[in-house]
Amino acid sequence: MYVDILLDAKIKKSAEIIRHAKRVTAFTGAGISVESGIPPFRGAGGLWSKYNPEFLDINFFYAQPAQSWKLIKEIFYDFFGQARPNAAHEVLAWMEEKGFLHAVITQNIDNLHQEAGSLVVHEYHGTSATLVCLECGKKTSAGDLRFDPMPPMCPHCGKGVLKPDFIFFGEGIPEPAQSNSMREAHESSVFLVIGTTGEIMPASMIPQYAKRRGATIIEVNLEPSNYTLGTTDIFLHGKATEILSALRQELSADSV
Repeated sequence: MYVDILLDAKIKKSAEIIRHAKRVTAFTGAGISVESGIPPFRGAGGLWSKYNPEFLDINFFYAQPAQSWKLIKEIFYDFFGQARPNAAHEVLAWMEEKGFLHAVITQNIDNLHQEAGSLVVHEYHGTSATLVCLECGKKTSAGDLRFDPMPPMCPHCGKGVLKPDFIFFGEGIPEPAQSNSMREAHESSVFLVIGTTGEIMPASMIPQYAKRRGATIIEVNLEPSNYTLGTTDIFLHGKATEILSALRQELSADSV
């Protein structure tokens, strides 16, 4: 019972901080989408325990696009494509609508923040929602493709292989997502870190930079992360859907 009371007090304190903050940014990782049925890449039950990640190496993709695309389609479009936003995504969209949240920086490529209604989303690792032609550079919505034959070819020029518009191993962070994310870290007074372990570079540096700039770090995670001891100011231990739903209740009560 003591733990529940302590968590409730932390949620109330977090709501108070967010309500009076000048600028709040959410920084999300794989953990926020797990409750939508999307597994993390690493750890027990993660994708890399079932698949060899070499199919997402950019050089492997260039050399064997058809083989790479077989798994890309299976994982990111057949399986992940069935996922829908959960309550955590919806709360962040609500927070933006009500003026409590300025932007979301996400490491995820699943487009669930946008589907939930978030408008300002910086996709640090890109997105599976669009594909880019390796020949002409034009982009195509994934929803407009049948993925047949494989690999899919550009409907604009008819010459180039389409590549999902997220980063592969061996590629750099896309712009303007990188610059926009660093700007949020520079200017935000509160960082709401949700569902990320802080293991993936260079994304993991963003909350740390925000901390150095004076931001309050509020972390929501099922387990302590690389941020918890040295970077986080308030650790909210639990499922993202449950914690953020409780946070919404507090923010709603404060705004009455």
